[in-house]
Amino acid sequence: MQAIVEQFRQAILAASAAGTPLRLRGGGTKDWYGQQCDGAVLDTRAYAGIIDYEPTELVITARCGTPLADIEAALAARNQMLAFEPPHFGPGATVGGVVASALSGPRRASAGALRDFVLGAVLMDGHGERLAFGGQVMKNVAGYDVSRLLAGSMGTLGLILEVSLKVLPLPLREATLRVACAEIAALRLLNEWAGKPLPISASCWHDGVLTVRLSGAEAAVSAALHTLGGELLAADEAAAFWLAVREQTHAFFAGAGSLWRLSLPPHASAVILKGRQLIEWGGAQRWLKLDGDADADSARHIRQAVAALGGHATLFRGGDKAVGVFHPLAPAIATIHQRLRQAFDPAGIFNPHRMY
Repeated sequence: MQAIVEQFRQAILAASAAGTPLRLRGGGTKDWYGQQCDGAVLDTRAYAGIIDYEPTELVITARCGTPLADIEAALAARNQMLAFEPPHFGPGATVGGVVASALSGPRRASAGALRDFVLGAVLMDGHGERLAFGGQVMKNVAGYDVSRLLAGSMGTLGLILEVSLKVLPLPLREATLRVACAEIAALRLLNEWAGKPLPISASCWHDGVLTVRLSGAEAAVSAALHTLGGELLAADEAAAFWLAVREQTHAFFAGAGSLWRLSLPPHASAVILKGRQLIEWGGAQRWLKLDGDADADSARHIRQAVAALGGHATLFRGGDKAVGVFHPLAPAIATIHQRLRQAFDPAGIFNPHRMY
């Protein structure tokens, strides 16, 4: 494995010296996410394998090219999981890409985002230096914030070589309910339930139907089922539904057009925009599906409408990326981004323009 790391180092040093971009890439299952990224591909898949897994400590450490499926299989064998439910978007997903994209699945609203589970990381910067941040336990705070900065950095700060993630036990029981209701009623119910001690681990409203997953101890789930009522789904049907939402194979996501991800405060009212919507995370994540591409005017209208409710909008899939994939940053935040990139990648070779 050391020989592979040296190959990475030589490729980075050569690119930095020549000022040529490098496209950091694992399984390529999220190539479409973000702005267009050019440059020579630095394939990370050869640097794979679980380095350390201690179930009693609830932490797993793996190399960047390790398939996400391998990690999930190892955890499932010990009745544990990645609680943020990262989407794969394809069979080749790697843990490095999971951290770099920082995408979380249906359980995010109850368990936390990927960023909350990053305990430590090893990074190779633009100087070819190997930098270690954080550790393997939650109470190790040295460099903790730096390792979490890598979550969602889209490979723009450097090559993530290794990552340590906190894991959690699988719930003892899960059950999924469905309730027929309009969008406004669904948002009201979700906010009302959020204020109660209910073991809700996922929620999804679409096309007049609110689907809610309950996870936890047998007694807690049984009590919640009695309190909430609604139609109880069979276990296999429920599992297939939440997998389809996580992997965006649900019918809502099918077809051409552009898909916008709207991040909002859960208590925000319904967003009145043209297109179809699917609501997750208790109202905090709302997907907007448009039949066509969004031009600059419609993109501005979407972002203004979401910003007025305290949120931001991302052009997640499809559409014309000339409108900007990610919500424009405030000047102060943009300056912080620039300074971070300058510190880690002074030659600007790592996934240039992938974010902004």
